Amino acid sequence: MSLSAFAPVSPAELEARLRLHRLPELGPARFKKLLEAFGSASKAISAPASAWRSLGLPLACAEARRSSEIRDGASHALAWLERPGQHLLMWDQPDYPALLAEISDAPPLLFVAGDPGILEKPQLAMVGSRRASRPGMDTAAAFSRSLAGAGFVITSGLALGIDAAAHQAALDVGGRTVGVLGTGLEKFYPQRNRRLADAMSASGSAVLSEFPLDAGPTASNFPRRNRIISGLSLGVLVVEASIASGSLITARLAAEQGREVYAIPGSIHHPGAKGCHQLIRDGAVLVETIEHILEALRGWQRLPLSTATPAVTHPLLMLLHAAPHTSEALSVTSGWALPKVLAALTELEMDGRAVCESGRWFARVS
Repeated sequence: MSLSAFAPVSPAELEARLRLHRLPELGPARFKKLLEAFGSASKAISAPASAWRSLGLPLACAEARRSSEIRDGASHALAWLERPGQHLLMWDQPDYPALLAEISDAPPLLFVAGDPGILEKPQLAMVGSRRASRPGMDTAAAFSRSLAGAGFVITSGLALGIDAAAHQAALDVGGRTVGVLGTGLEKFYPQRNRRLADAMSASGSAVLSEFPLDAGPTASNFPRRNRIISGLSLGVLVVEASIASGSLITARLAAEQGREVYAIPGSIHHPGAKGCHQLIRDGAVLVETIEHILEALRGWQRLPLSTATPAVTHPLLMLLHAAPHTSEALSVTSGWALPKVLAALTELEMDGRAVCESGRWFARVS
């Protein structure tokens, strides 16, 4: 979506979208079908039930949209958004993560606690077993520290085991990390990681969910959230996983989304290594050191600049000096792939030459 396609959302439209979001049996595809058919959530809410049925939508959706439960849930979400550090990102707005917007079933709404700006930075997902071995936990922490130190945001699912080790290690070195929940932000699961999540949202990192704030831990929600973990990221590193691990779902989704898949091998006698070995047989990059990941991403980290002109004429800076852009708009205008743009913007930000505000990048004026 180009920058010109963005239109601001009115308070009434925001409330209507929050109501649609809570409807039973209404996933991302049906949500977007309603907006495309009626032009807005407000018009969809007020349309006759026959118009909904003509779109092939379940009767439960049409019947529930005006219920007090749906209205109260939307009102509660609006009150939640008034508190500091709590945000809602919408798929057709400029602050929505550009890389996530590329996947076919991108969530129409994302609730975010913390700093949503880091979702525009290059992310690497780290996932693995909830019942990880001590060596597996140590490996996850070591890779997370190194990758966070190299400028990547570490993204995972805030589960026990590998996920928690990766999040904590990124925080330990002053890095940024993103946790994607399979519940609503007010029904945090697992509770053992609640303190970690609070530390993340309070320290410049972020915790997010596509589910309504009060959505509890339903088994089917956790595989769904995995597409967001991979969709936000340039690649997914599986540290330790059994054949039945949900981490393999994340890896499969990453491959389908065109992301890189990395796996750390282990002992042939360790059940927690079998999932990684299967991924490697299926074509994942075998990883023993952080360099194996950086080599695959090298084209996105260091971009060719003209040696005959000053550094200020970096091609992306030239565009930003002309006008603020989203990362997606920069990709379209420059002709560079989005991951390459995101990596370049991170370097420009670290050099103090660019800054991201409300989803748009600006050139810093010295």
